[in-house]
Amino acid sequence: MIKIPTIKLNDGNEIPAMGFGTFQIPNDGSTYKAVRQALAFGYRHIDTAVAYFNEAEVGQAIRDSQIPRDQIWVTSKLWLQDYGFEAATKAIDRSLEKLGLDYLDLYLIHQPYGDVPGAWRAMEEAKQAGKIRSIGVSNMTPKIWSEFVPKFATMPAVNQVEFNPYFQQTALRQILKKSDVRLEAWAPLGQGNQRLMTDPVITKIAINYHKDVGQIILRFEYQSNVIVFPKSVHRERIKTNLNIFDFELTGDEMNQIKHLDKNQGQHDPDAPGVSAMLLSAFDVHSND
Repeated sequence: MIKIPTIKLNDGNEIPAMGFGTFQIPNDGSTYKAVRQALAFGYRHIDTAVAYFNEAEVGQAIRDSQIPRDQIWVTSKLWLQDYGFEAATKAIDRSLEKLGLDYLDLYLIHQPYGDVPGAWRAMEEAKQAGKIRSIGVSNMTPKIWSEFVPKFATMPAVNQVEFNPYFQQTALRQILKKSDVRLEAWAPLGQGNQRLMTDPVITKIAINYHKDVGQIILRFEYQSNVIVFPKSVHRERIKTNLNIFDFELTGDEMNQIKHLDKNQGQHDPDAPGVSAMLLSAFDVHSND
């Protein structure tokens, strides 16, 4: 079984450098099956969120795996409807209940709008109470980071944002580096961007290493000190995404991929109306 390296966070906790993402995997048994497969292949880092509506299946898969709890890193995220101190406090307990866990390894502000400082205080309190080991944020651009983070008593351990060779978040990474905040990549393979998956630079490198393009991209991100968690419901893809620790890209190859950066992603958190659009997109209390 492949042993995944860990990365030390600024709070001292060690997070597996690669995890398994569950975004858009339905809660019809598909999430349970995919997480069980991922754990069987050696993944020890599972990323979910209340707005994914699959926390219960993630938790059941973790329990049924019979892997000791302290060997699995579990991340979930707070949704916009539950921002503010009191609402966030209740939401953390709800996520733990749905997951069937005593604690979360990482809990994130999912979207950075509204009463983020109030939600953050609730997360800090939950951390002090032992309900959460590490706390972080998600989708924070440099502009949003400067708006909220200076108000926090605790520095986030991670910022989970869109990241791949075509969108390398250079300005944001410079800000995060100052406080030893780790970047986590959602959509590390570009969410099906065929231009990325057929890019001739990456394709040529893949041929040289007898790897597929996805493995080269994930290796580039790992060597860039980015935490990745590719998502798939396909058994073979779940397995092969892990095979990135038996080779190393050269400095020249890393530079070739760095030069592919277009500094443009699919999602712009700074765009007007994003907050209202996201708030209306999901009702995380519809089944309460």
